[in-house]
Amino acid sequence: MVALSAVLSGLDAELVRLGYKDSTMVWYRGCWRRLETFFAARGVEEFSLDLAMAWVDEACGFFEKEQAGTLKGTDVYLFRVAQMLGDYVVHGAVLRRYSRAITKLSGDGADTVARFEAWLRGADRSVSTVRSYGTVAGEFTAFVDTRGGMARCDAATVEAFVAALAGYQFKTVEQKLCALRSFLRFASGDGLVDVAIVDAVPPVKSRKQTTIPSVWDPADVTKIVDAVDRGNPCGKRDYAIILLVTRLGLRGIDVKRLEFSDFDWLGNRLSVVQSKTGHRVWLPLLKDVGWAVIDYIRSGRPVSDCPQVFIRHTAPIGPFSDQDHLHQILVKHARAAHVAVSEKRRHGMHSLRHTLATRLMEDGTPVEQIADILGHQSVKSTGVYLKSSLGLLAKCALDPDAPATEASR
Repeated sequence: MVALSAVLSGLDAELVRLGYKDSTMVWYRGCWRRLETFFAARGVEEFSLDLAMAWVDEACGFFEKEQAGTLKGTDVYLFRVAQMLGDYVVHGAVLRRYSRAITKLSGDGADTVARFEAWLRGADRSVSTVRSYGTVAGEFTAFVDTRGGMARCDAATVEAFVAALAGYQFKTVEQKLCALRSFLRFASGDGLVDVAIVDAVPPVKSRKQTTIPSVWDPADVTKIVDAVDRGNPCGKRDYAIILLVTRLGLRGIDVKRLEFSDFDWLGNRLSVVQSKTGHRVWLPLLKDVGWAVIDYIRSGRPVSDCPQVFIRHTAPIGPFSDQDHLHQILVKHARAAHVAVSEKRRHGMHSLRHTLATRLMEDGTPVEQIADILGHQSVKSTGVYLKSSLGLLAKCALDPDAPATEASR
């Protein structure tokens, strides 16, 4: 066990090293003093994540609000304070979304990540792969910096980083491990680490397309869209975003990156350079989608010079980050529409793409056309949506008593 005072002192020094602003540090230190008072009142000197979470719950009623869907930003910030302390005790580093380390890499670390990304581009990797793998490389490099840098990177360092991935969804862990393995291959070829370290990355059995995509009932989607309050600026923005996904099947990241120049208003078309493939696609700008975007631009969008159409409405005003998956927008309006949001299924913006693809497939749209709409490079990726429709699966059922030749037709 570690003394709470030692944890707070160590984390304070680490946040300062990572470049957290003075004003932010004042806020963290205020929270830590309240946490120390909470521990002292119970006669506890050693850090306990459970007790830290009890402090969060007493301070804001976190878990009851979480169940009711009424959490505020300040409540989540307190939760992050406790979670950050727990991560620091276990891993000795600031992890996940709390970390500012990627943008605060040393010159050597930043140069290594840049050369890794160039190496990926030279191998003709997709734009999204270069970006996501580069992000993981930055996370790992920052993590290694807390343990003496790449020169001291060994199997134990890799194992510690992998342990820090606990709690992520399977697909996220799979992607991060693939990225880490690729980065270590590059680093070993560049003489930065021993080639044997690559073997320290545990294998992950691929489960690609084994799960059933999360889809919404079409009636629920209609309820969610109708529940959006278009009388306020945020509502206008959210309404346009949801329509772009539900009607045109855009990926969330492509919606966030849409710029004014992507809209061909005279030709009623929308041009999108897909972040995942780097390919440009042209989509018809449906009337309801177009007017929703126009309404937001004219009457809802804050004054800003940034080229992205959709921006955050809280300071600092600017574009959404790549790490913001917009799921909170969908959940917010689903709850307003009294549509159940189950913890057993994913309910992000991507699930609306799944819903559109499934509906198109049920309507008899050729799979090649659906692949074009969704921007899939292979129809194999599109075929997975067959699993989400019981009606389509029923049509695939074979009669066990039918002759083999007939069943294979």
